[in-house]
Amino acid sequence: GELCRYLVNSPPHPLERAHELRVVIGNGLRPDVWEEFQERFGIERIIEFYGATEGNTTLINLDGKVGSLGRMPARLARAAGLHLVEYDIETDEVRRTPEGRCVEVGNDTPGEAIARITKATPFDGYSDRDATETKILRDVFTEGDAYFRTGDLLRHDADGYYYFVDRIGDTFRWKGENVSTNEVAHVLGKCGGVQEASVYGVEVPGADGRAGMATLVVGDGFDLDEFGRRVEAELPRYARPLFLRTREEVDITTTFKHRKADSVREGFDPATVDDPLYFLHPDDGRYVALGPELHAEIVGRGLSL
Repeated sequence: GELCRYLVNSPPHPLERAHELRVVIGNGLRPDVWEEFQERFGIERIIEFYGATEGNTTLINLDGKVGSLGRMPARLARAAGLHLVEYDIETDEVRRTPEGRCVEVGNDTPGEAIARITKATPFDGYSDRDATETKILRDVFTEGDAYFRTGDLLRHDADGYYYFVDRIGDTFRWKGENVSTNEVAHVLGKCGGVQEASVYGVEVPGADGRAGMATLVVGDGFDLDEFGRRVEAELPRYARPLFLRTREEVDITTTFKHRKADSVREGFDPATVDDPLYFLHPDDGRYVALGPELHAEIVGRGLSL
């Protein structure tokens, strides 16, 4: 998906549609990039799939539903052993009933995707036995059953289309609400001049949960005030990034996924971050430059967040 974003952000070229490419297959293509990439480069068909090398379940979008991982009607999903179960962000565990069973989510509600382990759909695990056990959920719906934990939050709609919400560990809580970093990044990526957005939660002294922060790669046409107005219009208050950091590029893994651990650790301290930092000031709702004095006011609890 990030590879397609890089291509979309590249300068126009007169020969960019002079190819015989008919189908693009891959995973992680965000909705804000999908249509622009397909239209700009004249791609006839995009096939998105979902799965993991060690996993025992997969989804594939063969009908071009923008942003979807694929379609699996409820009856077929049950037969295939694919379920989305309630997950508690605060305890970092699936929710269970007093009887110890997991609870399936309804339509348009995020839940951890799990897949039943059977002889037909095995999970071979890793060389580390302890690591293998952390990926298995037991006694899920009946005593003795076992399911593979994907570690991903997905949702499905009434038509059976599945959508990626976030990676467990990336989603965070702020103001008593769950914030999906993937969904916030999707909104930010549509703002003028934003070439790439990586969203994560950072700790603020004296505040419960984690506040939203975004690392942005910006280009021509980016206007901080216009960006702030767009964020205010399209995101609920609790999901708006409180802090911004602009960089020339976002750190990525070898598979083009955002590497967030360093950014989370560095946080919003101008003493340790060399890149420009901005803060969504509560007084006027505008993003302002974040320097040492303002940082001291924030961590000293001098501002109501």
